[in-house]
Amino acid sequence: MASALSPPRVPKPKATQPSHYHESFLEKKGPLDKDYRKFWAGLQGLTIYFYNSNRDFQPLEKLDLRTFVKLTDEAPRGSMWDPGIHFSLVLRDQDIKFKAESLESREMWKGFILTVVELCVPSNLTLLPGHLYMMSEVLSKEGARRALEVPPCFLKVSRLEAQLLLERYPECGNLLLRPSGAGADNVSVSTRQVVNGTAEVRHYKVKREGSLYVIDMEEPFSCASLDAVVNYFVSQTKRALVPFLLDDDYEKVLGYVETDKENGESVWVVSSAPGPGPTPPADGPKSLPPVSNQDKPPFPPLPPPPSQDENYVTPIGDAPTTDYENQEVISPRRPIVPKPEKLAKPPAKPPKPPIVPRPEPKGNRSVLTRKPPGSTPQALLLTTRLGDVTAELEEKLQRRRALEQ
Repeated sequence: MASALSPPRVPKPKATQPSHYHESFLEKKGPLDKDYRKFWAGLQGLTIYFYNSNRDFQPLEKLDLRTFVKLTDEAPRGSMWDPGIHFSLVLRDQDIKFKAESLESREMWKGFILTVVELCVPSNLTLLPGHLYMMSEVLSKEGARRALEVPPCFLKVSRLEAQLLLERYPECGNLLLRPSGAGADNVSVSTRQVVNGTAEVRHYKVKREGSLYVIDMEEPFSCASLDAVVNYFVSQTKRALVPFLLDDDYEKVLGYVETDKENGESVWVVSSAPGPGPTPPADGPKSLPPVSNQDKPPFPPLPPPPSQDENYVTPIGDAPTTDYENQEVISPRRPIVPKPEKLAKPPAKPPKPPIVPRPEPKGNRSVLTRKPPGSTPQALLLTTRLGDVTAELEEKLQRRRALEQ
């Protein structure tokens, strides 16, 4: 018997290597780390991704540069000599220390970070002409990318809501973009700064003219994108204004670390989405046919629903105590206490003598007939009462006949 043909195997799509502006090995030490950890790092947009190796596709960690403050060259603590491979990245909420492979690698990392953050090629670093050309290409790519996206500090809120957000979350920034009521394409910039203990909230209008955004001030300034508008306010205030960013850094893909059996390296694996379930084999056990509901006995009818006018709160009272005549009910929670025996109560009145029916005459038979002796007590009681009535009627009949004679 020929076996069933198995479906052809579909090769899994190979993951593509992520495209980065710059990538190399980099050692990182965060605020909670005791020592440096080595990663394969890649810069893309305003994010630095950290991988376990240069063959991984899913990052282990990532660092957002939208809260960038400054870059510094710092030697390790306790060492007065810096070999030129250490630098520190200061963000709004943390300070990250890095150790590059060489002085040239450190300067390149600092140059690419400043290029994407400030949207200009730095001129105060020790870089070769080829490095400067690479950074100018990254600058054009990053400018084109930002022109197509809305800045994260743009929120669809009103003027009052913008003021409340800036007042309630000062640690998230003090500059916010929002839609303007003057037109569909116009936007407004809301800022909040504290001057001598007093908060000052200011609003600026930005008009859309063709493909440009014009900041309406005494000297209007044109920008190619909304991100350029944000960058203008940040640079002109010497970074006193910080874009407003709420903390919503959550992952969208479930992954885990798995050890490669061939080389023993740890690899980040993305969990596949759950499917409809495994398909049973052709030669395996067949599933049972569905059971018809016609063979089943009908269910008892449901009780009628309660009236809408009734109160649905049903008080729960104590369970009725059952008084057993032949045994004592032992509660599992209470100790067994023997009850005192009940004394028999003396009868209040002496019992009446039983009423014996009078014998009937032979000529008059009663309509009622006696039942056999094997009757129940209720039947005997009924017969006794009927006998009393019959005797009384016989006595009255005899008196009447005597009066008639």
